[in-house]
Amino acid sequence: MKNKRLGSAAEAVADIFDGATLLIGGFGRGGVPETLIEAVCSRGLKNLTIVSNNSGTGHTGIARLVEQGCVGKMICSFPWAKESFIFKQAYEAGKVALEVVPQGTLAERIRNAGSGLGGFLTPTALGTELAAGKPVINVDGRDYVLEKPLPGDFALVRGHRVDRRGNLTYRMAGRNFNPVMATAAKVVIAEAAEEITDGFLDPEIVVTPSIYVDRYIVAQIASKYTGVPSE
Repeated sequence: MKNKRLGSAAEAVADIFDGATLLIGGFGRGGVPETLIEAVCSRGLKNLTIVSNNSGTGHTGIARLVEQGCVGKMICSFPWAKESFIFKQAYEAGKVALEVVPQGTLAERIRNAGSGLGGFLTPTALGTELAAGKPVINVDGRDYVLEKPLPGDFALVRGHRVDRRGNLTYRMAGRNFNPVMATAAKVVIAEAAEEITDGFLDPEIVVTPSIYVDRYIVAQIASKYTGVPSE
């Protein structure tokens, strides 16, 4: 059995390169792979394209990548949350580009990439600036926007428990975008709060099968807001 556990976050992200597209799990504070993100920041990488639900919270997670000047473009659904002031400052200063994608469309574009599909039709954003330049196809008298898959070079995901094979479970809302992103990248790097070393996770509760996970680390995150672990 291949040993997928690595000893450090730095080792886990060592092959991420300038200009790479990173799918990063999380929704607000939940399920954000903060340890892996910190390791990417330490690399000093540039011109990354970040795909995530939102553009960062406070000075943590994705906001750290933006603050460190690692991000060239953000693709997300919610760039203007109150807690996303770091991204807003960078965007207004012309330091980072932005592509806004409706949340359901974002999830489906990622799922399409993971499923090997060529795209899908949706009425969402039809007739708005978000659909500018995209093909419009009429089906049975109704117009739809053609949305293309959104794959990543790497996916950084946060799980709750992991076993030695690399199977992952998630804790409540920490699940969010993590499972679908784990299907849609060339290389999937996971961090998890707990490792099962005595046996393996029950297949009935596995959400992300080990076949999708290339490597993982074990990392308990201490929330900078509450002082308690954040999943």
